[in-house]
Amino acid sequence: MTYYIGLMSGTSLDGVDAVLIQMDGAAWQGALAHSYLPYPDDIKTAVLALQQRGHDELHQAAVLSQRLSRIYAQTVLQLLAEQDLQAADIAAIGCHGQTIRHAPELGYSLQIADWSLLAELTGINVIGDFRSRDLAAGGQGAPLVPAFHAALFTHPEETRVLANIGGISNISVLRPNSPILGFDTGPGNMLMDAWMQTHFNLPYDADSCIAKQGKVLPELLQILLNHPYFHQAAPKSTGRDLFSFNWLAQYLNGTEAPQDVLRTLLELTAVSLSTEIAGFAPKAVYVCGGGVYNPLLLERLPVLLPQSQWHSTTALNLDPQWVEAAAFAWLAAWRLLGLPSNAPDATGAKGPRVLGAIYQA
Repeated sequence: MTYYIGLMSGTSLDGVDAVLIQMDGAAWQGALAHSYLPYPDDIKTAVLALQQRGHDELHQAAVLSQRLSRIYAQTVLQLLAEQDLQAADIAAIGCHGQTIRHAPELGYSLQIADWSLLAELTGINVIGDFRSRDLAAGGQGAPLVPAFHAALFTHPEETRVLANIGGISNISVLRPNSPILGFDTGPGNMLMDAWMQTHFNLPYDADSCIAKQGKVLPELLQILLNHPYFHQAAPKSTGRDLFSFNWLAQYLNGTEAPQDVLRTLLELTAVSLSTEIAGFAPKAVYVCGGGVYNPLLLERLPVLLPQSQWHSTTALNLDPQWVEAAAFAWLAAWRLLGLPSNAPDATGAKGPRVLGAIYQA
């Protein structure tokens, strides 16, 4: 049995999740523990600044990569201490890094981290740069998790969908005896959180309290749903580059009640996600990511797609907040074993590819 640690800091920019998993060769044995560190406010500001073209980007990216890797290392060491483990007990860390640009149409997706520094600070081998190999093979480099979802959650007789609602929402379509499909469906929590931070000075809408006070603005919702991305065929992937706060702002006249815009953004996430899922007619949908803590969103999804059963991934024995970090631990294991871990029918790559680069401790 071998231990791996996965790290994930997503488009929500809330912080770093670390998950400890156990593998038997390439076979999943379970997720054992989780640790978390929030991002300081200035880290969030620096990441958002780099997602727009600006002055002195190379220097800013290099410095931020080091800062991020020190936070990643601190999260790993915290997890080891909590579990009474040593660096020598861990075969590798799988670290996605922080996405600052995603432009698969131009052949690149840029995640920043100083993976060598992370290996130095932790004394553990690090696997990073997971997207480049798939992109080089003509893929989107995203989503990265469908193969992991398939390995753990495929059912021999029924179609299932795994719906990850992070900053961006994405799905993995798991069908018996069929290729793995998956793609980004559009915004998840990202626009809602940005609206909360701008208009309510809060990081997110806890328990949907403010969204519940608002009403959907039908004209605004339809304008937003007219975005070409929602009508684009897969493979496809997206991020802040496309669904930015500036994109939303151009459709507002300033007279809207803030709670109504928030409620409309929640409906945008619910409608875009459920519409894409409906085309696969799954028996069950399993939700993970930060969206599981938005009760109004979880209430809307079964209303919009009542023919499917809706659960969190807790029903599959994996905490919904642990799923993405656990996926990168699994990806690290498969990289060390030299096994391909992309899903070509999801990303559009020419074929199976071994993902990730190894940084020796």
